[in-house]
Amino acid sequence: MHLIWRTMPKVKICGITNIEDALFCEKAGADAIGLVFYPPSPRNVTIEQAAKIIENLPPFLTVVALFVEPDESQVMKVLQKVKIDCLQFHGQETNDFCKIFNRKWYKALKAEPGADLALEAEKYSESSAILIDSFNPKIPGGTGRTFDWSVLPKQLPKPLILAGGLNPDNVEEAVKKVKPWAVDVSGGVESAPGIKDKKLIKNFIEAVK
Repeated sequence: MHLIWRTMPKVKICGITNIEDALFCEKAGADAIGLVFYPPSPRNVTIEQAAKIIENLPPFLTVVALFVEPDESQVMKVLQKVKIDCLQFHGQETNDFCKIFNRKWYKALKAEPGADLALEAEKYSESSAILIDSFNPKIPGGTGRTFDWSVLPKQLPKPLILAGGLNPDNVEEAVKKVKPWAVDVSGGVESAPGIKDKKLIKNFIEAVK
């Protein structure tokens, strides 16, 4: 009998704002959590909040810090006080800027109408992955809306992280159609901005895996 192995997408729960939600994500089977360091976001955390969350985490949960067009000092202040495994950049940052912090990092791109996502991805040759999110000119992420997955390039130079309006009801279809390396969810598993819903998290991860 031959065993058939199927690679399951990684799951990142973004916009974590408290210890309880972070611990539940790990318990439910998430691979990573995201901490947002972007003050206009309702999911923004301070350095002090982030440090308290991470102090209580188990050792094998990846912690991602999300920034939107930060200056170098903003990122360095976070890294000096918070144990961060990976950086996520959601603005117009360049490859040269993203790589200077001695951390794994990935770049978020928007599925803007007419955008050449494969060409854009090539600009971030030193990234660990490329996240593709829905396009909204007014907000950098967390739109709560899906996009037409058919616009995704058949090949990207880096692993694909799929975001944009994912929730427990549509993520299984997304995984089947897109076959991403990972999926990223925030609002789709919340009862309110920044407050996660345990049942939705559990259902989301079960639908993925």
